[in-house]
Amino acid sequence: MTESTLETSGRDGLDEQGTTNSAVPPRSSRGHRFTSYDVEAFEVPGGREEDWRFTPMKRLRGLHDGSAAATGSLSVEVTGDSSARVETVGREDERLGRAGAPADRVAAQSWCSFSEATVVTVPKDTRASEPITVTVHGPGEGATAYGHLQVRAEPLSEATVVLDYRGSGVIGDNVELIVEDSARLSVVTIHDFADDATQVSSEHASLGKDAVFRHFAATLGGDLVRVNTKVSFTDRGGDAEVLGVYFTDSGQHQEHRLLMDHAQPNCRSNVTYKGALQGDSARSVWIGDVLIQAAAEGTDTFELNRNLVLTEGARADSVPNLEIETGEIAGAGHASAIGRFDDEQLFYLQARGIPYDQARRLVVRGFFGEILQKITVDEVRERLEAAIDKELAAVGE
Repeated sequence: MTESTLETSGRDGLDEQGTTNSAVPPRSSRGHRFTSYDVEAFEVPGGREEDWRFTPMKRLRGLHDGSAAATGSLSVEVTGDSSARVETVGREDERLGRAGAPADRVAAQSWCSFSEATVVTVPKDTRASEPITVTVHGPGEGATAYGHLQVRAEPLSEATVVLDYRGSGVIGDNVELIVEDSARLSVVTIHDFADDATQVSSEHASLGKDAVFRHFAATLGGDLVRVNTKVSFTDRGGDAEVLGVYFTDSGQHQEHRLLMDHAQPNCRSNVTYKGALQGDSARSVWIGDVLIQAAAEGTDTFELNRNLVLTEGARADSVPNLEIETGEIAGAGHASAIGRFDDEQLFYLQARGIPYDQARRLVVRGFFGEILQKITVDEVRERLEAAIDKELAAVGE
């Protein structure tokens, strides 16, 4: 795989073959990005805007232009550690929206359209002894629903939360992940929808002083899944590790957009996403933005995206962006790679008597293994390993 590593401020684009171009200055600072809770404050995107140019607008099914009225509802079930407090609240609850405001029209539409929100709180000084699982079922085939979820880890608490998306339908939602001072929160988000599903989700993570945040995203199903993840550091000493895997099949569009917003001193972030694609018209998009603001001295950050194209007709786009407003940092860099199988690895395995198909599968398992082994919830890790094995079984020569 061909890899490009840059350690300077700038925007890396991709040519039509999905390879890295030279740096191109961003149109505007991510620190000045417009946000609003009012859907009408955003223009209807047409697909040529920077934030939407990779997204097939027709497949959004009206989430972007207001034509997708809610015709169903999301089913939310919370199980696991009993120390967590689970509430269903109305729109007027003053806690909602604290992690961040919508930054695009779909997020604003989701904010304006939900009727009830689920709030999961890990109390102060509490350590959850087992994972908390939030299972969200779509509204069903042909139906549209909007949702809102907030997970809050109060000071000095520690918990692991699994957010499991399943089912069918068209879904727009916002997720708030609030990690207060000296708390530790691990979140595993699984997008495992039926083949007809469309989801556009915005995740807003907010880290307090000395907070530790671990986030793992797995995207497997759905017709179109687009996830925007923003991590904001609200005080010094925050530590965020954001990991992800995706397996894009024929006809699927999977898009991940990330923003690490370093606005406070002495914070750390590490981003690693890996994806595999197979089948005609399989399309993945990964946009990784890191913003180091002038006040964020001592920042240490790195982001990496790697993509493995398994068959003809699949395409991956990977765009890492790094914007630095201060020179007083510990380190900053990014890397991106798109490629096919490593012929040397395949030859090595085949030379030891391993059949070609099995060798291909071993290479892909090793490709994902670095990230999957970091999942501490055994059942989730085994489920994802089985899902990837199932995908690999369908890979043709």
